[in-house]
Amino acid sequence: MDHVNRLDTAPLFAPRDYEAPSLFTPQNLLREARRQKGLPEGRVPEICVFDPDGDLVDFLQASGRVRRHPTWACYHTVLETFAQDEIEYRIVGRVVGAPFAVLVAEELFASGCQLLISITSAGQILPMGQPPNVILIDKALRDEGTSYHYLPPAPYSHLHPALREMVSTHWDHGLVSLYVGASWTTDAPFRETEALIAQRRAEGILAVEMEAAALYAASQARQYQIICFAHVTNQMGQTEGILKRGRLREAKPLCLSLVRLLAPGDKERLNRHSQAI
Repeated sequence: MDHVNRLDTAPLFAPRDYEAPSLFTPQNLLREARRQKGLPEGRVPEICVFDPDGDLVDFLQASGRVRRHPTWACYHTVLETFAQDEIEYRIVGRVVGAPFAVLVAEELFASGCQLLISITSAGQILPMGQPPNVILIDKALRDEGTSYHYLPPAPYSHLHPALREMVSTHWDHGLVSLYVGASWTTDAPFRETEALIAQRRAEGILAVEMEAAALYAASQARQYQIICFAHVTNQMGQTEGILKRGRLREAKPLCLSLVRLLAPGDKERLNRHSQAI
């Protein structure tokens, strides 16, 4: 009770040392997981993909293009490998929500990942035409908890400008059109009230999702290369029949557009952007 009485603010917003190292690290977790599972040490390819909804994973599995990574020791996920244009990628499906996404991202970067691309479904806030649409999230409103463990309180976390330039310059618009703008990251999708949605719309936010603010905060704090896309698939269930319509139909061109972002010969460009960060 004595400790409770000393609290004068919510723990999430209490002062903290953002430079202090964590006693619990992804390296230690993976080491113990490998020991328990009898797995050898291994590295992941430089480019990894998050697919929170699992549609891209389902498409790749249905086409017989993935194989399970033999040394991935994460307790909570399966890491699968696929190749596109002679580049090898790793993809993790169904990593939903800010805490889970950052946990797995930390493990990937501890295992050799150099660039993480996240493509999550999202609800439409501002009109952009009939869903589905794709947004490059250049900033994410921090209406979740994980980001505040990485960065001091502020309204938004941000995509690195060098990565925004790389995507905007090299995105294949012939496959999938691309919007660029802000998202609202929430931990509570069933608390998206009419008043909150109106406020977010007035702020110019395009869509709502559950991971980007935390991933960008980790990116800024740890100097990771992370790019977040929102695949706007629904109007938050407000229009009958629109929720998730077109997801599997759009999965193939969306997947191809993502991986062509870093086609053969683009590793030099990735290295340049890594140095800029």
